[in-house]
Amino acid sequence: MRRHIYRAFGFLAVGLGAVGAFLPIMPTVPFLLLAVYFFARSSPELEKKILDHPHWGPQVLDWRERRAISRRAKTMAIGAMATGAVFTWFTLGAPWYYISLAILVVAGSWIATRNE
Repeated sequence: MRRHIYRAFGFLAVGLGAVGAFLPIMPTVPFLLLAVYFFARSSPELEKKILDHPHWGPQVLDWRERRAISRRAKTMAIGAMATGAVFTWFTLGAPWYYISLAILVVAGSWIATRNE
């Protein structure tokens, strides 16, 4: 029974990660890290599938092995958040833009200052 719950949470995390791949304000890799955690406890085949993915696998492995995110990934994350803030400016305006800008400043600063 526990394996089925872990597997369901793994699929939920993959789904949220897939949404994050297309929405600039939502992360992808943290959800894939969760998915790998859940799949490691329920389905080693699905865990391996994520780890072997040509684009997302190396980022997940970097985190798993070194607890590090590459400089390129950090730059891409901050750039995506900045794109989301600009998009919010043009589509929703104030006060939503200020919320998006605050997320960019707080999360972007945190991401940028973490060691590689």
